[in-house]
Amino acid sequence: MSLILPLAMGFAFGALVNRARVTDCNVIEGQFCLCDFTMIKVMLPAMLVGGLGVLALVQAGDAHYYIKDANMLGVILGGAIFGVALVFYGYCPGTGLAAIGAGSVHALVGVVGMIAGAILYAFSYGWIKAHILDVWALGKVRLPALTGVPDLVWFAAVGVLAAAAFAWIERRSVES
Repeated sequence: MSLILPLAMGFAFGALVNRARVTDCNVIEGQFCLCDFTMIKVMLPAMLVGGLGVLALVQAGDAHYYIKDANMLGVILGGAIFGVALVFYGYCPGTGLAAIGAGSVHALVGVVGMIAGAILYAFSYGWIKAHILDVWALGKVRLPALTGVPDLVWFAAVGVLAAAAFAWIERRSVES
């Protein structure tokens, strides 16, 4: 019984991602060419709704933040690797799995690459920890603690930036 809800949520996620067309690698690659903004139109609201949900749960005391170490060099290098892989593969891990569920065989090749990358990371973790993760390590910090600006203000600022991004995207779409 405890597997039914996560499975149902997984299927719903896959169906919604497929319906939003972000299981099409051309849509994701179009985002990087700045000619198809479908991906950002899907991701911004998802991040805002998810962030608002987490913020509400934490504020209500029903959840708490799990704060990982802010290893900035690792974040920068990992983000760069992820970005390059995203452009070459045409999917992020979630959309790649959803594309496989929608019948895409070529997305399966990328999942094999993700598994190989995870294995490589696991075997090289000792070296990575010693030479990358300990460089520019800030510890368990959050922007509100670093800046003294409350969570709600950070969330509102992100919301305003998202609204501005949407306005720019829509204005650009009308002009095209």
